[in-house]
Amino acid sequence: MPVDIHARADCLAEVGDGTRVGPFCVVLPKARIGRDVTLSAFCFVENDVVVGDRVTVGFGVYLWDALRVEDDVRIDANVTFTTDRYPRSRQWPEAYPVTRIGRGAWIGAGAVLIPGVSVGDHAFVAPGSVVTRDVPAGQRVGGNPARPVAMG
Repeated sequence: MPVDIHARADCLAEVGDGTRVGPFCVVLPKARIGRDVTLSAFCFVENDVVVGDRVTVGFGVYLWDALRVEDDVRIDANVTFTTDRYPRSRQWPEAYPVTRIGRGAWIGAGAVLIPGVSVGDHAFVAPGSVVTRDVPAGQRVGGNPARPVAMG
């Protein structure tokens, strides 16, 4: 399947077959983007980012350095990933903590994930949640801070 990069996107990285990059997206040159990925409009992907296959990224999501997204993940609109627990103006750490989103996970719209957390395989983060700790595989979390929730 051919790659579909919108004329108003600035995609500087190689992307996998069947990947679609929406308008006003910026993908920096060292990012690794898998096959059949959808980057919706107004996304930004920094250099030290790995996105697996069949991932959907909603409108207005910024994928910052040290983010690893495995296959079959859905990240809804306006999810916020952060990179530095103690940011200071013009002072950067030697390395950012790695944030990992496991295979088949779903991150609901407007959720916020602090740096270095892991969301396990097939985990579910409810919209608007603030994830301050690792989410185990298969776990459903919601709230601020995100805690296990029953959803039916």
